[in-house]
Amino acid sequence: MKQTLLFFLLISNLTLFSQSNFNSESYRVTLADIETNTFKKDSTANAIIIYKYGNSFVDRADYDLITEVKQKIKILNKEGFNKATISIHLYKTSDKREKVDDIVATTYNLVDGNVTKTQLLEKDIFREEYDENHTFVKFTLPNIKEGSVITYSYKLTSPFKFNYKGWDFQSDVPTLYNEYRTSIPGNWHYNIKLIGGQKLTTNTTEIEKKCLEGYRGGHADCGNSVYAMKDIPAFIEEDYMTSKSNYLARVEYELQTLKAFDGREYNYAKTWKTVDREFKTDKDIGKQLNKSIDLEDLLTPEIINEKGLLKKAKAIYKYVQESYTWNGDYKIFKDVSVKNLIKNKSGNVSSINILLHNLLKEANINVKPVLISTRGNGFATKIFPVISEFNYLINQVTIEDTIYYLDATDNYLAFGDIPFRCLNHYGRLMDFKNGSEWVDIKPSKPSNVLYKAEMHLDENENISGNITSKRTGYHALNYKKKYYPNPGAYIQTLENRFPYLDISEFKVTSDGITSSDFKETYRIDYNYEDTGDNIYLNPFFVVFFNENPFRLQERTYPIDFGYKDTYFYLFNLRFDDSKYIIAEHPEEKTIALPNHSGKITFSTKVIGNSIGVMLKIDFKKAIYGPEYYASLKEFMSKIIDIQTNSLILLKKK
Repeated sequence: MKQTLLFFLLISNLTLFSQSNFNSESYRVTLADIETNTFKKDSTANAIIIYKYGNSFVDRADYDLITEVKQKIKILNKEGFNKATISIHLYKTSDKREKVDDIVATTYNLVDGNVTKTQLLEKDIFREEYDENHTFVKFTLPNIKEGSVITYSYKLTSPFKFNYKGWDFQSDVPTLYNEYRTSIPGNWHYNIKLIGGQKLTTNTTEIEKKCLEGYRGGHADCGNSVYAMKDIPAFIEEDYMTSKSNYLARVEYELQTLKAFDGREYNYAKTWKTVDREFKTDKDIGKQLNKSIDLEDLLTPEIINEKGLLKKAKAIYKYVQESYTWNGDYKIFKDVSVKNLIKNKSGNVSSINILLHNLLKEANINVKPVLISTRGNGFATKIFPVISEFNYLINQVTIEDTIYYLDATDNYLAFGDIPFRCLNHYGRLMDFKNGSEWVDIKPSKPSNVLYKAEMHLDENENISGNITSKRTGYHALNYKKKYYPNPGAYIQTLENRFPYLDISEFKVTSDGITSSDFKETYRIDYNYEDTGDNIYLNPFFVVFFNENPFRLQERTYPIDFGYKDTYFYLFNLRFDDSKYIIAEHPEEKTIALPNHSGKITFSTKVIGNSIGVMLKIDFKKAIYGPEYYASLKEFMSKIIDIQTNSLILLKKK
């Protein structure tokens, strides 16, 4: 039996932990499990999975897939009570369905020195029909208290051979021991992949002869595998990450081929060559991509007759962007209709970007569709095609050897920009002539923030001046969406953020909602606290980061900002040198991230009757590996400290 175990492992230097008081390698509940009510290695844990076990195999009678599940969980406090509510997902079609049997659940408590057991009653097991394909069986264990230990087990039966049971090793609470056993017949070939940043402590496979028998003497050997992990930390979500499904430790299966006992072979896994052919002729998306459009029906003569390809592409993009509204639907393989989009002026992602594709193609512009999986949807598998993992479609345009990625679903996007949700590392370029290929999805422009404060301390001891700011890239996109829908509310929010400032003469000087930048200017009057002969002034009227987004002790998954960016703040204060001297000012600092991947430069200069303060924060990578986490955490801490604790002291002479 040939099977491929594909490891997508992040290198982790996480220190493994253990708690010897718990009986972590057995489903049996011990007194120590009940009596132990602390977990020193993770004091934030609300519950602990002491033991988790799964066993999946093929039924010898009807070849259904059977999975036996057992779990033992310690409830440490009230916030962990949610672990006592279990939901089992079942899949069904019109003629087949999964089922769950043999549900047994027990709550163990220590009452006056005695162990009590409370069994789950059958009447407390509920069935919820979610939709035509999905059902949930739910139950909550009874008599839950702080310190309870719960156990539950059940058997899942599935007729869907293509859907071998995947297994999660990691949870949002610590897990002490997690074991998954599988038995896969040699005539069922699966692609197997282990995902996440945790290492298996057990990974073995043995061959069992004639584990499955068919008619006419047919039989198959089985590969019996054991996967186990110990001391698995809780997976805690934090800012600057893509979908947790990219990093949560688990094993997944996809059926590649199935060879029946009568010799027939069924191929379930496809090659990209096969997918390209099917995609081109698909009744929804393929058919729509091949539709021809009469440009005269939609575009003005000025656009049609434009000679410059880049100008024409920009005009077509602007037309689609302004004329059609995205309905918020991510469907890309269903309900795709350019005709309905043109009629209703609203449609899903595929309909809008396919219309853009077809108009550009009709205008003799080199354009190809790109399938992507958004940041919240997880990474698409690269080793073999899994079309269901894609949930979004954009376009790649090539003009004079320059590549642009276009998405017309957002009215605020500049030409060549795509929404932040699309920055998920890579996509599949669908080239029907030369074959599809993977392409990197990266921002086309830098994302920067620049603030300049020119201030003056006059003879009446009033501090006033002008703020000028410019944002580019995704920083500009975010602020355009804040300002243009309601300028009055934007200005009010700005005033509320800085109660010690009086803001006036506010003006936006950029070129509208599709501008590649967002520029604003305004006048401020600074209301400082009167301390007699001294003036204490924090030069940072604007702060880039209000708090440190990194709070974990350790992080086992990448820090994914999505794009590189730079923050630049320049402050200059002029004053009457006959009345004041600068008694104190902040010390200069330079702080670098490892491997020249980022830098903070902070400086102050006194020249005559003026003082200048400069802060530059440079993130030179869009994505930092988990080994950078401690450095980034300290880096952010230094930024917060500089912005909040930098004081200038002016004294009267």
